[in-house]
Amino acid sequence: MDLWLADEDRFGAAPTWAESGAMALTGDADGPVFDAVGPLAARLHTAAGAVAELASRRGHPLSVAGCALLGERAAIGGLGRQGARSVGGLAEMVPTADGWLAVNLARPSDIDLLPALVQRSVQGWPDVKAAISTRGNADLVARAADLGLPLAAVPDRPPSVTGPVSVTEGPDIAPSARPLVVELAGLWAGPLCGDLLGRAGARVVKVETRRRPDGARRGNTAFFDLLNAGKESVVVDRDDEGDVRLLLALLHRADVVIDGSRPRVMRQWGIDVGGYVAAGTVWVSITGYGRVGAAGQRVAFGDDGAVAGGLVIPGSPPRFVADAAADPITGLYAALAALACLDQGRAGLVSASLCDAAAHVAAGTTWRQADPGAAAPPRSRPDRGRARALGADTEAIRSELGPV
Repeated sequence: MDLWLADEDRFGAAPTWAESGAMALTGDADGPVFDAVGPLAARLHTAAGAVAELASRRGHPLSVAGCALLGERAAIGGLGRQGARSVGGLAEMVPTADGWLAVNLARPSDIDLLPALVQRSVQGWPDVKAAISTRGNADLVARAADLGLPLAAVPDRPPSVTGPVSVTEGPDIAPSARPLVVELAGLWAGPLCGDLLGRAGARVVKVETRRRPDGARRGNTAFFDLLNAGKESVVVDRDDEGDVRLLLALLHRADVVIDGSRPRVMRQWGIDVGGYVAAGTVWVSITGYGRVGAAGQRVAFGDDGAVAGGLVIPGSPPRFVADAAADPITGLYAALAALACLDQGRAGLVSASLCDAAAHVAAGTTWRQADPGAAAPPRSRPDRGRARALGADTEAIRSELGPV
């Protein structure tokens, strides 16, 4: 699958890390920022250029700046760099007995699991940090994986990966002029992928469940709108047979499916991902660490996923790079892979993990301190209007699909 990732000169010189707005989010709040030395900016520029070219081939000119995607949420929310605490404020670097751990309490339920992580009663965050400091990274990461906690050990170097995504090719397909994309993903990476496909001319239907709608709906409304405006909204309930039939009918019609869940979630819905690929679907699977074995059961979010991939400023303490960087990076590469499949007329299973995507751009990149005055502020793409209300299009699409 040709993703044009090796030719970093194909789309012209890349903007620098400083120009992108991401550098302004990387470093201590009142100290120097960190400039990326190496291929990071060029790789994201190449991916964005490839997305734009494929969109243009479909008759939808698109402008996207790769590194700038890492600062969009911060630009909209007025967020800034916090060094060893993430820009969003929910993840923190914590020392362990043999290194550092990025602890990401991204969900309220994560806090409730901390006593089980350290295997003792704890009273408040300082007590948790003290308990973590007595344990090794391997033990903590293994326990976090069993508990479903988003934690990542800070590696000595980025893990070795063959690329930002892997594509298992399926049969030849003839996608429609306006492909139907069904988005079964929330938060940032999956919705960004869907947004880029929508801007490239696809029809995007966002599917959420009544019990667990996209968690980003509870966050900054303007950022949710940026990623989800222009998508139709369907809401379903797994306990409702009619809703399940509606979802399956949508999936059967889809040219592309974006799935942001661990593999077992699709099995719980009775969805055979391999069967859809064999029937001609481009299935984009966005995970923390991949789809296979124990890695397929691990949870990750943008900040800890970036750290796991080695996209981190080394030091004592280590510092986060930009804002939940693995999320927009993975969303960009997932969109590129999906567009490449459509362009080349091939179905396929696109496996896009936060860890691998971060590792791909981190490889060969080093960091140096820089004057904050040299860093452009983060910026966002133009506003596209408001996202649809939850379930606003459910009945219209049920009617469109007919009896299911």
